[in-house]
Amino acid sequence: MITLPRIRFAQLPTPIEPLPRLSAALGGPRLFVKRDDQTGLAFGGNKTRKLEMLVAEAQANGARTLITAGAVQSNHCRQTAAAAARFGLGCILVLTGEQPDQATGNLLLDGMLGAELVWGTRAEREQLLQGTFQAAWEAGRRPYLVPYGGSSPTGAASYALAIQELVEQSHEELLKETPVDWIVFPSSSGGTQAGMTVGKRIFGWDGKILGISVDEPADELKSRVAALASATAEKLGERMSFSPEEILVNDEYLGGGYGVVGEPEREAIHLFARLEGLLVDPVYTGRAAAGLIGLIRSDFFSRGETVLFWHTGGNPALFADKYQSILSHS
Repeated sequence: MITLPRIRFAQLPTPIEPLPRLSAALGGPRLFVKRDDQTGLAFGGNKTRKLEMLVAEAQANGARTLITAGAVQSNHCRQTAAAAARFGLGCILVLTGEQPDQATGNLLLDGMLGAELVWGTRAEREQLLQGTFQAAWEAGRRPYLVPYGGSSPTGAASYALAIQELVEQSHEELLKETPVDWIVFPSSSGGTQAGMTVGKRIFGWDGKILGISVDEPADELKSRVAALASATAEKLGERMSFSPEEILVNDEYLGGGYGVVGEPEREAIHLFARLEGLLVDPVYTGRAAAGLIGLIRSDFFSRGETVLFWHTGGNPALFADKYQSILSHS
């Protein structure tokens, strides 16, 4: 395997913790959580792992400005802005959605971190992103385009290494007697799942990787993840290809759509908080947690199995105005 350039600023390895009270309440498999919400960059999250690779690539290309895109409450944009601040780079964020009167949650942090904001609709996002990049280039700002969600072969490679980290942690006392059978986590832009898929094969991990789709039909997400996994393996110098049939995705918990909190997400957020003191966000981990709970209740997992919920972060969104009235009701 090729060793890619990497700047080590994430707090790794992230801990694995048992969830005994949640496991008992649901009456299903043994539950653990992998705390990638604790990667340490401006409230952390899974994008921090990706940015270790992406910022290294940007600097190798002489970049002085990071440009990326996301929704108003994008965790990816917040972490990109933080990485730019940490390494003295400029940052321009193309945000899709309506600009609120008051900045809260991730958007508040984007401003604190010094990011410049460009606003537009989702339909015009790609055109606006390319135009912003071109303007920055012409202004001599040496921009580097960070892919949506950090989900390029470079970014995804970080999650192949995360599986290596999990394999090493599996030999520790906590998991020695209860090896992980399943990883469950939110899947959207596909980079995290693609990287895990590559890492599973490279490092010989024999569990199953199940992405709970946040916003895409399963067939579309499977195809994207398989293609990105194949490209990621090539980036790492490995001769591997992946088919959509190999990728496990559940799209039964899409609810009202991206960023729309329904009763399953609301219940999951409160269950995790009140039983384990663990916060999950309204958009990504909250939806994946709702999927996990639903699958346990439908006996998808056997009682003897061990399931690792991979917490990808996103907690600042809990403090966004749009979610307060929904989440404040018990």
